This record gives sequence, C-alpha cells and structure tokens, in this order.
Amino acid sequence: MQGQHSQGEESSMRTIREILRLGLSIGLSSRIIGLSLHVSHNTAQKYLKAADKANLNWDQVKVMNDDDLYKLLRGQYLKSELQIVRPLPDFAYIHQELKKPNVTFELLWQEYKTAHPDGYQSTQFRNLYHDFAKTLQVSMRQTHEFGDAMFVDYTGQTVLIYDRITGAVSEAQIFVAVLGASNYTYAEATPDQSLPSWIGSHVRTFEYFKGVPRKIVCDNLKAGVTSASRYEPDLNPTYCDMTTHYGTVVLPARVRKPKDKAKVEVGVQVVQRWILAALRNRKFFSLGELNEAIRELLVRLNQRLFKKLPGSRESVFKEQELPVLKLLPTTAYEYAQWKKARVNLDYHIELEGHYYSAPYTLAHEEVQVRYTTNTVEIFYENKRVASHARNQRRGWHTTIREHMPKSHQAVLEWTPSRIIAQAKKIGTKTGELVEYIISSRQYPEQGYRTCLGIIRLAKDFTPERLEKACQRALAIGGHSYKTVNAILKNGLDRQPLPSKTNMPVINHDNIRGGGYFNNLHQN
Repeated sequence: MQGQHSQGEESSMRTIREILRLGLSIGLSSRIIGLSLHVSHNTAQKYLKAADKANLNWDQVKVMNDDDLYKLLRGQYLKSELQIVRPLPDFAYIHQELKKPNVTFELLWQEYKTAHPDGYQSTQFRNLYHDFAKTLQVSMRQTHEFGDAMFVDYTGQTVLIYDRITGAVSEAQIFVAVLGASNYTYAEATPDQSLPSWIGSHVRTFEYFKGVPRKIVCDNLKAGVTSASRYEPDLNPTYCDMTTHYGTVVLPARVRKPKDKAKVEVGVQVVQRWILAALRNRKFFSLGELNEAIRELLVRLNQRLFKKLPGSRESVFKEQELPVLKLLPTTAYEYAQWKKARVNLDYHIELEGHYYSAPYTLAHEEVQVRYTTNTVEIFYENKRVASHARNQRRGWHTTIREHMPKSHQAVLEWTPSRIIAQAKKIGTKTGELVEYIISSRQYPEQGYRTCLGIIRLAKDFTPERLEKACQRALAIGGHSYKTVNAILKNGLDRQPLPSKTNMPVINHDNIRGGGYFNNLHQN
C-alpha cells in the first residue's frame, strides 16, 4: 500500500496539483493561479519553482502518485515538509467590516479561524491586512484581454414551455455567456439549472465560440460551486473535470461582490431586453423551438453596431478575440459524474447496483469513481487503477481478471464440462450429481463452488466412498455439498440404499438435461 494521507494533506495535494496544472499546462502566472485557487501568489510560485528545478512537465505530474510527487518536490526545493495551503482572508471584506460599529480584528480573525482552523494566526492575519491596506490608495481599473475571460450565469427570468398534449406548463431557464473583451454573447434555454444542464451549456458555448478562453468567471451557482466559501470556494468535481478537458480554469465570483461578475450581469440585461423581451408574446411548445428562436435573435444581437465604438460584437470577436482563443479539443467533453466509493472485501466497488472490480490490493480503501454513460473509471491517489465499460444490470459484476488474486484467477479456468469430466473420473454417480447441480442453477458458475467442494471430498474419504455417498445423495434428493459431507462423516455411504419406491421424483424446470454442457463446449 502506498503512504496514507490525512484529509488535510489530501486537500493540500489536490491544491498543489492544480497549481502545477495551471502553471505547467496552461501557462498562467502565479498571481492568476493564486486568485483562481484562493492561495497567495508566493505559494503558487514556490511550487512552480520546485517543479521547474525538478524538470517536471504536466504530462509527468499527472501520472505521478501523491507520494512520489510529494517527495520529489520536497527534495528539490522545499526545505520542510509540504504544509497545508492556508486560505487567504478576504481583505476587502475585512476592510468594509471594520467600518461597522463594535467590529474588531479579534472578532474577524475568530470568524476566519472558525471557517478555516488551519488558517493564519492572529498576528499574521493582522500583518497581512495592513500590507493590503497600503495598496488601497492605488486605483486599479479592471480590464479584459482578448481571449482571457468568459463570464457565465443564468438570467433569472424564465420562459414558459407548453405541452401540446397535456397542456402542462414548465419554466425554461436561460443560460448566458459573455466574452470579456469583445462582449460576444451566447444564450440558450435549458430545462433546469442542474449540473448536467450547466455542463452541457458550457460545452455548447465553447462550440459556438469555436474556442476556449483562458478562464471562466461564474456566479456561486450550486451546480458549479458546491461550497460558496468567502475564503475558498469549492468547485464541483464534474465542473473541474470539464475545465480540465478544455484546458481552462474557473474563478468563482466572490459572495456579495457584484463587480466580480459585472460583465455577465450586463450581458444578462442585454439578453433580457433584446431577446426575451422580443419573444414575450410568443408561445413555445418545446425547448428546441425556443432555442431556435433564441439563436436567430442572438445573431441579430451580436451583429448590432456599437453606438460609440466601431464595429459590432461579432466583428470584434472575429477580428480580435477568436484568433487568440484556445483551440477546441478533438472531442467534446462527455458528461461525467464523480463519487467516492470504498473497495469491498471482494475487491469490487458498487455503482448504481452494479459491481466493478479494482485491484484486490485496494480492498477496504476509499477511491474516486468517475462515470459517464459509457465508461466507469476508478482512481486511487489521483492515479487511474481501473477502467470498465458501463453496465446498467443491477446485481451483476464486471470483473477484470488481473484485478483478482492468483488463487481466484485459477477458478476462472474451470468450465462446466471440465468440472463434470473431473467428477466422472471419480465415478458415474459423482458425475451425475455434479451435472445435476450445475444444470439446476440459473447460471452454471453459481454451482462451481458446490461441485468443487464435493470433488475435493475424495481426498478426505477416498474416491470409492465419495461415489457411494453421491449415489445415496441422488437417491434421497440431497443435491448439496452439506448432504454428501454429512453422509460421509456419519458413515451412511456404507448403509444400504433406500428402496426405489421411496426415491423422490426429480422434476425441475431449470434442469438442462444430459449432454447440454458437452454441446455447449463443442459450440
């Protein structure tokens, strides 16, 4: 087993990996990475320097397990063990709170420590705030570079959809995305604000833009941000998975900070005024019909000329923004969900009633499961350890031979015809009993353990005695290992058989009959 990590250390390693992904793969600066992950830019810079000193690239990092990455970074640059990354306080929030009556540094620090017990101590908290306060006199205007940011949100205003047959009415949600520099806008209707709808809207947005911005600024929507912490928002794993696929990064807007998402709020107003208002008197009977109408008005919106600037959203987008967007990946993101699971004693994890194997050495370990419509992947310490085709049959098992212990793999080499042939070497009645047991099961494999147990009794009691015990078991209708074993232990195999008139008549709908497995083996 590889080294174990505490929950805090695992959280730290996830943060370190994300720092390395954003720096090594996407090429973001340590300052932008710090803003994205809510850590100091010095922290981001420290790990990027460690990776550079070790000559690591992202392709190497993403296949390394946590222990190896931990040791390599520490050995190359860090002078002490990797510390849990401390979340930075929201200094702007602190500055405003201090203006309120009776609010003190001590109170704000205690609230911060309650939310993050591993955060900065009181003196560090105070010093960091004073460093921030020195910069307040510097006025900084927020600007957006071409290809840098995309802002996303829902309008809050819905559109009614009517069912032609039942007359039922549902409310369609309106998703809006705006590119920061060109203001090029995308909008669509979705049935709800669920995670699948949220992810699907992003995928279709990238396709509409024909490229991917370097970052996404989103509101603290539950589908995308599972924990809207003021200090350290926690992104939904599926949302993170999607952004990794497209090579971008998410910057959640801070709670109660409307300026963080001012661009999309203006975009929402534009969509409401120029698209939804134009559709106010129309009646829609399907989501597709509504989206077709939105798409037509969207073209008109993006082609409208600016009043004070030359061109339009579309012309600026095509001339300035599209050329610097990141290229789309060769395949669109396939919606995937994540869940935690524990590998059972039989080295399988359960997912929606079906069981998938993992290496038997991971029994009792907690793993991460990523599953789509077609695949199931199992990860341990950020390394994929198993991949299966998705199977919807409840109660069934999907097992990879290499995941099994050697002793279990040997069982797979047995077939019904081989087991029956082995039993017939002991005697005719032993073969008949074994064939009956296998034939009476819904699936032959369900009888393997019983049959192999009966065959092994020949080693404890001699083949001759086992043959007579099986003859008696057939005569009394006792078709089980327990019956045969009891006959042998009590010496009943040496007693006369019961008369034929007392023998039970065997009549079972599931019995396949003699020769079935020979024919099966030949086919």
